[in-house]
Amino acid sequence: MTFGTRRPQMSVEDFEELASKAPKNVQLEFLDGRLYVKGDHIEVDDFEELARRAPEGVKLELIDGKLEVKPLPDQRHRAIVVWLSRLFMQHRPELALYPEQGLKIGAYRKGNACADAALAPLDHFIAQDGEWADPKGVLMVVEVTSRDRDTDRRDRIDKVRGYAEAGIPVYLLIDRDNDTLVVHKDLKNGTYQQSPSYPYGAVVELPVPVNMTLETEKLKDYAD
Repeated sequence: MTFGTRRPQMSVEDFEELASKAPKNVQLEFLDGRLYVKGDHIEVDDFEELARRAPEGVKLELIDGKLEVKPLPDQRHRAIVVWLSRLFMQHRPELALYPEQGLKIGAYRKGNACADAALAPLDHFIAQDGEWADPKGVLMVVEVTSRDRDTDRRDRIDKVRGYAEAGIPVYLLIDRDNDTLVVHKDLKNGTYQQSPSYPYGAVVELPVPVNMTLETEKLKDYAD
């Protein structure tokens, strides 16, 4: 696994703007390029208010009780999501892959994740108000790893648990550090029972309810 130089979560200027807009009972700290809540706890309602007030380009998540800054996608990251969206448009036109979809996740919905993409029936989210949607009816979530130092814990550990606890049947992780696809599946009792890994170029079977085969040779074009 190659990590290289990882980008900080956010700039000092963005932190200062965010801190000035935080709810009165939320104190933010910025240490070694990372955003923290003083006391290491924030209520969901306070988080959602803070997320609404965030500076343009700053997306916040609440994963496993911890405040996170979602990294901005680079061009290869965006290209992978577009590639996957086109495949679903061609082969499952009754479904849509919603980019940067906010979801309530975790046990008892006490988390908020901005998935790189969420697969659901066409027009599935239009009846829901607000940025953070109920995950019921979502067939699959997709995350593409970013070039930041927290991606290992966030995408490979915390979100695996959060998406499973939310009852999402499949979590597809496209791991750019390893040039692999990991299919978290076989959901039972809030835990994915299987997580097979496939190299770029493999034929990947996405299980029911997604029920689609991915030809992944194209991902080699997006490898760093």
